[in-house]
Amino acid sequence: MRIAVAGATGNIGALTVAALERGGHDVVRVSRSLGVDLVTGDGLDDALTGVEAVIDVTNGPATDPAEVVAYFGAATRNLLAAEQRAGVRHHVLLSIVGIDRVEGNAHYAGKREQERLVAAGPVPWTIVPATQFHDFAAMVASWTQQDGVATIAPLLVQPIAPADVADVLAEIAVGDPKGRYADVAGPETQDLVDMARRTNQALGREVKLVPTWSGLFGPSMAGNVLLPGEGARIAPTTFDEWLAAQR
Repeated sequence: MRIAVAGATGNIGALTVAALERGGHDVVRVSRSLGVDLVTGDGLDDALTGVEAVIDVTNGPATDPAEVVAYFGAATRNLLAAEQRAGVRHHVLLSIVGIDRVEGNAHYAGKREQERLVAAGPVPWTIVPATQFHDFAAMVASWTQQDGVATIAPLLVQPIAPADVADVLAEIAVGDPKGRYADVAGPETQDLVDMARRTNQALGREVKLVPTWSGLFGPSMAGNVLLPGEGARIAPTTFDEWLAAQR
């Protein structure tokens, strides 16, 4: 199949491209750095010529809620409209588990808008909610790190390997649209602070972690909020296995 990946140059995008190519598919990389701008629509029609399915793994700004919603809204509208013109038969959106249970998070607000537009849009769709990736903890800590100290929320998560997510997306894209797919998660629950500590240790980074709810992630995300629901699809790679491969 000819399949386009929006956000192809990002971490999950590159892994998804690789998973599709291993399956023998013709992959179209959609990214601003490659001359296709989702927000303006420039280059989209040419990129989607002959494309049968689109996987959207784009990311956006993560600070101001209005800015994030506007970004995801414009990008998704343009992408869906171009897909309709090109005759694309399946739009696959990577989303996040628990976004409807959290208020006040700008990125989650943007993802909710993205889901709303896809579900109401003209192209048959599958929305795939995934839990946080295995590299999420260290990334979050890096956002606040200063002079060897970083704050991080003590979130309970059930993280998943990015490569496992890519494999699921590639599998779904070649099949029939399924609407809202089951939550996709890793095999074990983890504490985000411990994950960050162990990742930094494995990578040889000296960082003092200060657990707090006063940062980007507040108490509304505590407890089971970010964990997958019943009937979740459990991916195989544990955090320990992923971490061992990072050394």
